[in-house]
Amino acid sequence: MGRLTRSESQAQTRAHLVSTARDLFLADGYAGTSLEKVADSAGYSKGAVYSNFKNKKELCLEVLGLIHATKGAEIAAALGHGDTAEDRLGAFESWAENTLGDVGWTMLEFELIVLSRHDPELREALTATLGAARDIAVNLLTSFTESLGVTLPMPAEDAASSILGLGVGLGIQRAIDPTISARVVTDSLRVLLATSSPM
Repeated sequence: MGRLTRSESQAQTRAHLVSTARDLFLADGYAGTSLEKVADSAGYSKGAVYSNFKNKKELCLEVLGLIHATKGAEIAAALGHGDTAEDRLGAFESWAENTLGDVGWTMLEFELIVLSRHDPELREALTATLGAARDIAVNLLTSFTESLGVTLPMPAEDAASSILGLGVGLGIQRAIDPTISARVVTDSLRVLLATSSPM
C-alpha cells in the first residue's frame, strides 16, 4: 500500500481527533474535556488539534454531528429490520430503550444548550446541528412510511419534529431516571401510522 497523500493524512488525523474527542466528551462532558486531553489521548500535539479545529466548541459540534449520523444509521437499521411494520417498530422500540437517556450523549447535548444561553455563536451553530438532526429524522420517517405505502396525517417535517422533540425530552428524563420507559416514542409513531392513509 502506497503512502498517504497530504490531504489523506490530514483527513485521517481529523477523523482520529474527532473519534477520540467523542469518547472523551461522552465520558467526561464538555467542561471536563480539554483540547490538550484530546491531543494527548489521540497521540498528537495540541498544534495538530488547532490546525483542524479553531476551538473546543467547533470540535464538539463536529462530534455531535457524528453522533447524530451514527444514531440515524442505527434507527434506519432498526426500522428496516423485520417483515412487518410491527416487527420494525419493535426493533425501533428496542433501540429507544437501549439508547434514549444515554447519560454521556444526553448530558453533552444538554451542557452545550446551557452554554449557548450567553453565546450567540454557539446557539447559531447548535441550531444548525439540531436542524441537521431534524433532517435525518424527516428522511428516516419519510423512507419508513413510503416503504409501508402510507401517507402521514401531517407533513413529515411536523411529524419528525414531534417525535424528535418527544425523544429528546424523554432522553433527558431517562438520563436522570432510567426506569422510565421509552415505549411512548414508539407508541406515538404507532398512533401516527394508525391515522395514516394509503398512498
